[in-house]
Amino acid sequence: METVVSLRPLLSGDGRRNPYAFYAQLHEQGPACRLDPRRDRYDLVVHGYDAVASVLRDPAFGMLDAEYMDRGRMQWRDHPALRTLYGSIFFANAPGHTRVRRQFSQVFTARRVAALEPAVVRLIEQMLDRLATLGAGGAPVDFMAELALPLPSDVIGELLGVPEPDRAWFPPRVLAIGALLELGPAIWKHLAAADQAAVELTGYFAELAAERRAEPRDDLVSALVQAQAEQAGQLDDAELLANLITLFNAGFVTTTHLLGNGLALLLERPEQRAALLADPGLAPAYVEEILRYEPPVHFGVRRALADTEAAGLPVAAGSTALVLLGAANRDPARYPDPDAFLPGRPDNQPLSFGGGVHYCLGAALSRLEGRLALPMLLDRFPRLALHGEPDERSQLVLRGYERLSVTVE
Repeated sequence: METVVSLRPLLSGDGRRNPYAFYAQLHEQGPACRLDPRRDRYDLVVHGYDAVASVLRDPAFGMLDAEYMDRGRMQWRDHPALRTLYGSIFFANAPGHTRVRRQFSQVFTARRVAALEPAVVRLIEQMLDRLATLGAGGAPVDFMAELALPLPSDVIGELLGVPEPDRAWFPPRVLAIGALLELGPAIWKHLAAADQAAVELTGYFAELAAERRAEPRDDLVSALVQAQAEQAGQLDDAELLANLITLFNAGFVTTTHLLGNGLALLLERPEQRAALLADPGLAPAYVEEILRYEPPVHFGVRRALADTEAAGLPVAAGSTALVLLGAANRDPARYPDPDAFLPGRPDNQPLSFGGGVHYCLGAALSRLEGRLALPMLLDRFPRLALHGEPDERSQLVLRGYERLSVTVE
């Protein structure tokens, strides 16, 4: 007999604050379970590491795209924020996804990301100087506001070609749209603010794209508008703008929480902090374990495009699956002692950036920022410490701290 579970414990206050207890219970039931769609909105939950990896790579599973939304929520097109999200590759299926992602992949290359490293180091050093000034005499400083938020925003701005004076304008608008991605029905209360943000961001990127068409520079927006002109019909203006907005969102907020979650973990574990301080070459392994242990994104949603299966469960076409990345990363069948933070884990391959055709475009950039920022921070401030208990985290997507108060002396 198939096991049917409920998401109610996960969506409770306690479940949102500590989802890992619920994930552990799910793992006792196997790698995937049925849900009651009348109560939980989805038909099944997939949480085992191998099962999640398989679903993410299986072409029989796709995104809940614009076509899906048209079937049940026609009013969604009245909202600029939803049009932006569902007009991007983040919620698209083939062939549209393949066509647009190819355009972005041609210009968002590993070489371009690697070339950003000197700029990332420069930005980190500037922010460390500011932390030193603000934290002089032992004054508490909000790490999220002074480094974890502005650094990824500046880096993705550097990549895209957003002028430096404009970058501080972005975070509140990006966060307003990101609030729509949370699990549960409460997202609708954020829709008005997200719509306003989408209108403003669309206007900004439309102007920036027009400027780069007239005067190209060595940045991603220039490369995209050039490719758009050279390969007519592959990327229209609406797709360009929607994807620039969502790329900025994904390239900034996930890294913000990688940095915040990672710093809190290190400051709570003096021995592991000391090991990284002694050997910055360990940083890539630390970043992978941070991503596994406290991922910035805990779930995704997929729809069966044809009759298929997930971990042996038959899945009918049209069924929806909640895919729990955060649970997969704590699967005891994949990771011994999954609730321990162990940066030296062998074969550590967290699923925090997804997989398959929707694998995160900005994963390499996020890892670059993490492996540079954390060792530089600890080296500059060897007595860095938490100032009081960290704030609670209650979100499951874009999961991290709003504030993280620290002292640097």
